[in-house]
Parts: sequence; structure tokens; C-alpha cells
Amino acid sequence: DIWSCGVILFAMVCGYLPFEDGNTSQLYKKILSGEYVLPNFVSDSFKDLLEKILNVNPNKRFRIQEIFEHEWCKQVKDIPLNSGIIVGYHRIPVDKVIL
Repeated sequence: DIWSCGVILFAMVCGYLPFEDGNTSQLYKKILSGEYVLPNFVSDSFKDLLEKILNVNPNKRFRIQEIFEHEWCKQVKDIPLNSGIIVGYHRIPVDKVIL
């Protein structure tokens, strides 16, 4: 779901998980309240996107289309899926049936 993707995005950009605590009870409280700390090096645009993805209210949480339309995501030009994915020096075609 979108929440899980937000947790993964956070980890990829920041290098650590958004919700961590040695005490399981405290960890759950942080998750339920959406309490996390972003490092100083992330942009305001990323902070804004993450707030909208990790919104604890599922009705107010960004949907996939809203994520793609966000300014942080629009920094990269759209790559057509039919061109494949480049891994190293090789282009690997995308199988649309699997996708």
C-alpha cells in the first residue's frame, strides 16, 4: 500500500527507517501517530511529499496519482515503460503482462 511505499522511500532517501524504537510499545505509538524525524539534508519538497504519504489518516493520505503529480517526483523525466529498464550497461525489457 501507499504507506509501505512511503516507509521504503524514506529508507532509500534517508538511509534508515522512519519508525524505530527498542521499546515495542513506543514503536507502535510512533507509527500510529506518524512520528518520525527527517535528516537535515532532505529538501522541503521531499518533506512535503513524505508528510502526505505517511499521513496516519488513510482518507487524507496521497494516492498514487497525487504522488506522481507532486513536484518532488516530477524532477525526473518520465521514462516510457516500453523502453525497458537499464541495469548496468544492459536494457532489460519490461514485460507488461507481469507489470
